[in-house]
Amino acid sequence: MYNVAIYAVLISFIINLILSPILIPYLSKLKLGQFVRDDGPKSHLKKAGTPTMGGIIILSSTLLTSILFLKDNKDGLAVLLVTLGFGIIGFIDDFIKVAMKRSLGLKAYQKIIAQFIISGCFLYYILNIANIGTSVIIPFSQGKEVNLGIWFLPFFFIVMLGTVNGVNLTDGLDGLVSSVTVLIATFFTIVSWGENSSIFPIGAAVVGSLLAFLLFNSYPAKVFMGDTGSLALGGFVVSTAFILKMPIFIAIVGIIYLIESISVMIQVAYFKATGKRIFKMAPIHHHFELSGWTESKVVSVFCIATAVACLIGLLGLGR
Repeated sequence: MYNVAIYAVLISFIINLILSPILIPYLSKLKLGQFVRDDGPKSHLKKAGTPTMGGIIILSSTLLTSILFLKDNKDGLAVLLVTLGFGIIGFIDDFIKVAMKRSLGLKAYQKIIAQFIISGCFLYYILNIANIGTSVIIPFSQGKEVNLGIWFLPFFFIVMLGTVNGVNLTDGLDGLVSSVTVLIATFFTIVSWGENSSIFPIGAAVVGSLLAFLLFNSYPAKVFMGDTGSLALGGFVVSTAFILKMPIFIAIVGIIYLIESISVMIQVAYFKATGKRIFKMAPIHHHFELSGWTESKVVSVFCIATAVACLIGLLGLGR
């Protein structure tokens, strides 16, 4: 089983490595370039025109690899479909932004409705097909579970949408969400392998794909993943966590996602209340940039924090 994980990482890595040099120039030729906000950090203006929608490459290599390991793998297929579903929402959003030249992409309510539909389908799978139930593992309790009962429903949608959009908010610097998520994907792959869960090849495929993508996405980025990639990765992380009954662990291993989301909520709420800002800019990675940190330093610090958080998560599993 351990060989399967290694094969999945290597195959996905190679597929992404082959696809990237082919598709990046094609995306550039189609003029699917990154839109950069005028009110963002001035250093980001030079990124305008960099090919985006690179999430297509991540999704393609992950899907092609995962198909090899999907025989009688219902949970793996469910994770893959959730990942693909959120990726499609991101693709439509990206397409509207860069191809139709509408900077806001999908309207907020359209995104939320689409995300609710995919989440609802996954909830049906969890409760009625996989029979995973409404229990979740409590960190640092030696694997003990608590049954949330009817409260599982609001908890589920909050965690699903919160995680997916938290990953999306984190995607603001070259290689940031790719490098943070490859560590989190590695964490869940290790856990699923240790628990003999059938979903570990999917996680391994995501790890391999992101490792290759980082060769082109790290500073200075030759391609951005766009919402196609960030929403898909969010879908992967949160669906994997629910299959393993570990959604609470996202608050530990995905601490960067959480901090990014909270920084935006604080900034918006404080500005509405006082007309002033707490951070120089939100999400918080921009605050550090405007405080004098280089992009590479922000990414490095956030990755180190995630690596430590993943180690704490493994301790919290207690197995």
